[in-house]
Amino acid sequence: MKNELVEALPMLRAFARSLCGNRDRADDLVQETVMRALANRDKFQEGTNLHAWLVTILRNQYYSEIRKRRREVEDSEGTHASRLSDIAAQPGHLELDDFLRAMRLLPDEQREALVLIGASGFSYEEAAEICGVRVGTVKSRVSRARSRLDEIMNGGVDLPGGDSAELSASEIAQAMRLRA
Repeated sequence: MKNELVEALPMLRAFARSLCGNRDRADDLVQETVMRALANRDKFQEGTNLHAWLVTILRNQYYSEIRKRRREVEDSEGTHASRLSDIAAQPGHLELDDFLRAMRLLPDEQREALVLIGASGFSYEEAAEICGVRVGTVKSRVSRARSRLDEIMNGGVDLPGGDSAELSASEIAQAMRLRA
């Protein structure tokens, strides 16, 4: 097969040049075709037309590249890429900061229940067992905590100042502690 492949190279080059009209690109297509043919030589059926098989590989490669290039945008100056970039969203950080400060305003029992259910993923039954209370009590605490957070976050209460980084590390960790 290797000898026949070498003999087919001039025909492949001519066909590739007729498709793309560019000598360098045609040579790249031929090279890719030969590489694919060698990699898939077990799929070639002896006794069939090797030239037709090679032309099919080359043609498929050519049209695959055309489809791929259609989705690409030439942007040597970076103009298009600069329009696609996204500047970091400062408000998201500020909203998280507000949320953490609002959590500080909740009573310990409500904050603990909310973190166990909302952030830690425990069921109400598991949270009730952890806290040593009834399921209804946990549900009530979570409901009151959510209502209070909604009120605080929507401007009903002034948020205290302070460093929310310390708050997130200490108070949320305190709320997530598991009681024996």
